[in-house]
Amino acid sequence: MDAQKSLFPSAFDVATPAGGEGWKELYPYYTHFLPSRREQDDATFWFCNSQHWPTPFRPFDTIMLDFAIKGLGQYNTRHLLVPPANGVDYRILNGYVYFSPVAVAPEQIEARVPQFMERAGHYFMNWNDLYANWKEKVLAKIDELEAINFTALPDVEDISVVTEGVGLDSTNQLFDQYDKAIELCYKIWQHHFEFLNLGYAAYLDFFGFMKEQFPTIPDQAIAKMVQGVDSELFRPDDEIKKLAKLAVELGCADALKSGTVDEALAAVANAPGGDKWLAQWEGAKDPWFNFTSGNGFYSTDKYWIDHLDIPMGYLRDYIERVEDGDEIMRPTEALLKERDRITAEYREMMDEEAQAVFDGKLGLARTVFPYVEDHNFYIEHWAIGVFWRKMRELSKLLSEQGFWENEDDMFFLNRNEVRDVLWDYSAGWAIGVPYRGTDVWPAEIARRREIHTALSKERPLPALNNPPEVITEPFTIMLWGITSDAIERWTATDEDSDVMKGMAAAPGLVEGVARVLSSPDELSQLKKGEILVTPVTAPSWAPVFGKISAAVTDIGGMMSHAAIVCREYGLPAVTGTGTASSKITTGMRLRVNGNDGTVEILD
Repeated sequence: MDAQKSLFPSAFDVATPAGGEGWKELYPYYTHFLPSRREQDDATFWFCNSQHWPTPFRPFDTIMLDFAIKGLGQYNTRHLLVPPANGVDYRILNGYVYFSPVAVAPEQIEARVPQFMERAGHYFMNWNDLYANWKEKVLAKIDELEAINFTALPDVEDISVVTEGVGLDSTNQLFDQYDKAIELCYKIWQHHFEFLNLGYAAYLDFFGFMKEQFPTIPDQAIAKMVQGVDSELFRPDDEIKKLAKLAVELGCADALKSGTVDEALAAVANAPGGDKWLAQWEGAKDPWFNFTSGNGFYSTDKYWIDHLDIPMGYLRDYIERVEDGDEIMRPTEALLKERDRITAEYREMMDEEAQAVFDGKLGLARTVFPYVEDHNFYIEHWAIGVFWRKMRELSKLLSEQGFWENEDDMFFLNRNEVRDVLWDYSAGWAIGVPYRGTDVWPAEIARRREIHTALSKERPLPALNNPPEVITEPFTIMLWGITSDAIERWTATDEDSDVMKGMAAAPGLVEGVARVLSSPDELSQLKKGEILVTPVTAPSWAPVFGKISAAVTDIGGMMSHAAIVCREYGLPAVTGTGTASSKITTGMRLRVNGNDGTVEILD
């Protein structure tokens, strides 16, 4: 590789999209590529994490980036001392986030091993008890978030404030509630990573052992040995499937097939068996409808519990498929059978000593791996969903006070600016003068909204600067699919080729018609049997995985959510193609080979 010329441009040489001028003002200074640090930042390889953040941030939404990446780092670097890996550094460029994993200096790795073994070992030895305690902690914080309440300041304080000598006013409650919501969000993200890195570490340890024993073993074969998990992340989809089956069984399916949600529920209440079906619907809502059609990282994400038309749409599709005689449940029995078959075959090829090690490492991986998906429901979907709901309530309150026009405008302020608005509101109320922000924020929000719109029209560069000769950092490879081969695909110039290469993420060979989607709002366009092509999927897309015949993504590794969900649904998948969603158009016929990681345009 030419050391004088980078494969990818420097962040300092990337142009700002037309209309996006001033975008840096939307984001904290510590997320910028600073000219004073150019030498250091240009010497670092950065890749765009469009797997978790596929669209530009609104200013407030960077709270999820800050809290998530700080949480990831603290466990690798300060809690567990993962031998080869510290945290992940991050920057924002034109509204998109770029990551750079921070490796441990080679000479420091050995000294961290015994500390990691002691700390991680404690978790592995007490996994079930600690995980049960983790659930209690998270559920308690969800309850605290639910209790958050933002109330408009009164015209006059209640007489009891005087007669009881309270000595404080209602503004304290407003600040307390906002600060508590932010604090709870911060703590929830720390809980998010308490087990997650260990789940990956156990799998990576098993993966490394298998590669030592069988250097040519396919990555897919190793992944199959931990498949067939009964993850709670699949429960929302499973609940909708059970509701569809019950509606057909009770004979009330027709009542659910048309009209608004309220109209459908009213119709089923008057249908035979309707009471029983409605009871199951209500039972499923709490907690399983605390589920987003996005990934939970954006204030714009829609949650089932707030938008019942989303699960109702999936329900109607499942009812139709049940009536057509389709099997809508995941093929778990077949997956477990294949898992046990391939596990036995490889185990039999080992000597007795290796078998004992194999049994221990595989047993641990199977015990801890479900958390890799389960945590997603409790954190990104449920807890963060409640947080966004409370923030929308605050935005509406401040909109009613004249600070901005639209109920979602608050998210064009960052979290510290929102607190300044609370002060403006409180001070104006107390002094008896007009708020200052009503003359500031409407125009500023309009400006920021235009910048955000301009940034959203441009797709991000996949990476910046020169990658290392060989990428070895395990999390980067497994989760994001950033490998040396992937980088070669990104820089390939053969635009005329009809064959794209990616990661063989889930086995199978399928031919079919492409459906290219860019957001969860477009999922309703999918038709039965189509091949889903998208920059990235989210776990919440699971309800359509029973409808499609294969999935193709631009980014993602063997342990990305797209790969895991496809394996659990028995669907071929090719991830990390780099350009599939821009090169393929809806209606093209494709051949997707999840066995070798190729996608071919047939016509």
